[in-house]
Amino acid sequence: QVQLVESGGGLVQTGGSLRLACAASGRTFSPYSLSWFRQAPGKERECVAAISRSGGSTYYADSVKGRFTISRNNAKNTMSLQMNSLKPEDTAVYYCAASTAPLTATSYSYMYWGQGTQVTVSA
Repeated sequence: QVQLVESGGGLVQTGGSLRLACAASGRTFSPYSLSWFRQAPGKERECVAAISRSGGSTYYADSVKGRFTISRNNAKNTMSLQMNSLKPEDTAVYYCAASTAPLTATSYSYMYWGQGTQVTVSA
């Protein structure tokens, strides 16, 4: 069992930056591929970034490419999402998730989820 806890959300103006963090407890991170998902009101949950077990491969949704950077530190059991040039459409609850599957952006592949952290980008 892996427990995931997100932090770092908040309110930021358009063009600003935030850094989200995800910490794991219970088991080591290293056997899992990891992702950041987000869900805005009335919209489906979407994967914005994913990273492989080793950190050597990443995936980004087209909407965040060039603005968001996902990284992980297996020794510290942490993962982060650096978000730059934020836009109002980035407003959502952001979740970190862990999967035993290889790098994937499909939510049904993820069996462990954090509770979410709110990111609000004002116009």
